[in-house]
Amino acid sequence: MDLPDLLRPAAEELFGDRLELAARFATLLGTGGVVRGLIGPREAPRIWDRHLLNCAAVAELIPSGASVADVGSGAGLPGIVLAVARPDLTIALVEPLARRTAFLSEAVTALGLDDTVTVIRGRAEDVAGGPLPPADIVTARAVAPLDRLAGWCLPLAALGGRLLALKGSSAAEEIAEHEAAVGRLGGSTPVVRLCGETLLDAPTTVVEIVRERRVVPARSGKAARPERRSGRSSEGGRRRRG
Repeated sequence: MDLPDLLRPAAEELFGDRLELAARFATLLGTGGVVRGLIGPREAPRIWDRHLLNCAAVAELIPSGASVADVGSGAGLPGIVLAVARPDLTIALVEPLARRTAFLSEAVTALGLDDTVTVIRGRAEDVAGGPLPPADIVTARAVAPLDRLAGWCLPLAALGGRLLALKGSSAAEEIAEHEAAVGRLGGSTPVVRLCGETLLDAPTTVVEIVRERRVVPARSGKAARPERRSGRSSEGGRRRRG
């Protein structure tokens, strides 16, 4: 997909000397991404402003050399875009659907990103504490409401690590609705960040949550609870089987 002239200054600022690589990814999205149902046909003309620049702007919130887990990566948004814009990052693309992971793997190879990007097929709740080490940053774009998103993503972050959730104009309302649930899941008070304000007509809205503590994952519909420190358990606190 051709880069519109009006967007070129922002694209040059966000991608630098890797702009040509970003253009190659835009072509992959506009062709194979559309054919395989990862990008809607009506989205193709807006790949640069709605997808690539929107995602690349988030890089300003990510420190140098960070490890990133991109949950529900789909077509590689924002994961592959961040890998193109920031070669210093180590990125894992977490995606449960086979047809999407196939596209992601092909795109990573085609763009020469194999050294910094790994594709992991699975749900976030299944890979936490498993093949994926705790990440400095967890990203997610248009995946789920904030309470469910925090439940899936915070366990993938290191303590002190951050969830960066790309959201729309209703981010503040979503925070008001789910702030208590995020806290129960071990997250800090969510904060709205606007990325690319000086570059984009519509800055990227990101909800930032710090993972402040570990919690025991919820089971059988029960609420998550803080993880207890190891120590001796009293016999009176144990239920004996008859």
